[in-house]
Amino acid sequence: MDESTPAFAIAVAAELAGMHPQTLRQYDRLGLVSPTRTSGRSRRYSMRDVMQLREIAALGAEGLNLEGIKRILDLENRVAELSSRVHELEAALADELLAKPGRRVFAAGAAGEVISLRAGTRGERTDQVVLWRPFTKRDNQLPR
Repeated sequence: MDESTPAFAIAVAAELAGMHPQTLRQYDRLGLVSPTRTSGRSRRYSMRDVMQLREIAALGAEGLNLEGIKRILDLENRVAELSSRVHELEAALADELLAKPGRRVFAAGAAGEVISLRAGTRGERTDQVVLWRPFTKRDNQLPR
């Protein structure tokens, strides 16, 4: 069971959040916390919903009105969604780069030789200094 699994009836969720069940019904009507519904239309709250109810109580105690709290929760939920999407895209990009056919990685050996490595692996670390001069457009000819 993860934090988004709807497991708690309204009475249990209200007790866990330190609120009255009627307050949870009001928050549902206002769209602050929207629990899932069973086939019999009763509310089922997840642990994430309970945590959001506690956050609503904390923000209310700081003096924010319900409209301000709703705006904050909407923005926090959007940030969480976008962060999750960024992680998905980063993982997909990493998988794509590592699985790209024909991708080759090279490193310089201790004697200056070229060593071919598997993608995603590192060469042996040394404390030697290597000088490198990039090839530029001016250098359209190889050194003689």
